[in-house]
Amino acid sequence: MFEHILWHVEEGVACITLNRPSVFNAMHHSMRQELLAALDLCRNEDAIRAVYLTGAGRAFCAGQDLQEVVDPNGPALHDILSSGYNPIVRAIRNLEKPVVCAVNGAAAGAGANLALACDITVAAASAFFTQAFSKIGLIPDSGGTWTLPRLVGLQRAAALMMLSDKISAEEAAAMGMIWKVYPDDSFAAESMRLAQTLAQLPTRALGLTKRALNRTFSNDFNAQLALEDDLQVQAGQTQDYREGVSAFLEKRKPVFKGE
Repeated sequence: MFEHILWHVEEGVACITLNRPSVFNAMHHSMRQELLAALDLCRNEDAIRAVYLTGAGRAFCAGQDLQEVVDPNGPALHDILSSGYNPIVRAIRNLEKPVVCAVNGAAAGAGANLALACDITVAAASAFFTQAFSKIGLIPDSGGTWTLPRLVGLQRAAALMMLSDKISAEEAAAMGMIWKVYPDDSFAAESMRLAQTLAQLPTRALGLTKRALNRTFSNDFNAQLALEDDLQVQAGQTQDYREGVSAFLEKRKPVFKGE
């Protein structure tokens, strides 16, 4: 189905694995387009209720494949962003299903910011993050100048972006950049279990929660209250809401269907 990513659906979870391990999953045009196509499938398939994004081999994603940008016949930086990374991070943020990023190794440059665009990012203990852009004379992209300051604050974001230091998974968790760190030997199982748990929760409510979170830094307080009111009405019209209330009153575990 795909050449540069691995794809399968398991227990309501779409598992997407970046699969160019020989170049640490650095992204070129074909891989970017395949990832976009996979995210489109996630949006359109009702049976998919959560997304699990990870990398093959020793890295999550080394960012942009620099061989592509030095190719005189290759795309310009603007085209790489406008047709690749920007649509990818928009698709992640606009997908009204939870996206778990399981950072199994190095997450550098656009790879780091791809991870930070996801809803819940976890990492293996041996993983690390680096903005890396300043090392080649560029600015952070792929939404990084929006996400990172909101996660760690302006001072830390400026230092991380300007110095391009490597940040360990534990340091990333401590500063609020990511949700949690798992030991290497249990990372794959624990991170997948997280995605499977999300896939069993009320999908519409999670999607509406994500919509509210996307607006939280642009709305003022009253606008956010009004948005919560509107979205809560929508959530209250779902089958999962009715199931959740019934299960609570009947003192049983709810069985949500994402409807």
